[in-house]
Amino acid sequence: MSTATEPVARNGVDVPTLFATLDVVKGAPEAAKFQFRATNRWVSGTHSQTTISGFYGAGEERQHVKTFVHDADHPEVLVGGDHGTVPVEYLLVGLTSCLTAGIGNIASARGVDLYSVESTIEGDIDLNGIFGFDPGTRNGYQQVRVHFDIQGDAPAAVLEEIVEQSRQRSAVYDVMTNGIPVTVDVSAG
Repeated sequence: MSTATEPVARNGVDVPTLFATLDVVKGAPEAAKFQFRATNRWVSGTHSQTTISGFYGAGEERQHVKTFVHDADHPEVLVGGDHGTVPVEYLLVGLTSCLTAGIGNIASARGVDLYSVESTIEGDIDLNGIFGFDPGTRNGYQQVRVHFDIQGDAPAAVLEEIVEQSRQRSAVYDVMTNGIPVTVDVSAG
């Protein structure tokens, strides 16, 4: 006969708060509605800077602990100054970061201690689409591959299940594989 134990912090995840948050959302689904936002400004050439500070969540406006600034640019071979990450690389960062965060939360909720989680991610793009040379070639990634090396105190099959559950619950994976409506409007003067 097993006895239930109180959840504890694990893998750097505050598991009691995680479970409390899940309980709040079960009782008040509107608390799960969040809106993330960013502002971007052109610097020069293909270089731009994005700032992230505020968001809406759990029923109110909130601020990150600090403001985050991200530079984006193209490499010199694509007529940029290489002042920052290529915009399509941010998608790779977003996907692998989202999957890794999910792994941390899910493993902690399941009582699994993680020793290490590392991933590599690659995306293939054919620039003939972006350059307009081949209308049959898509502009974005044609394929993305993610590989995880994960070590923990659970059998390999359980660690694989944790990665799969993270994939199933990942917001970024969902956006990248299912697409979403995006509107672009312009104020010009």
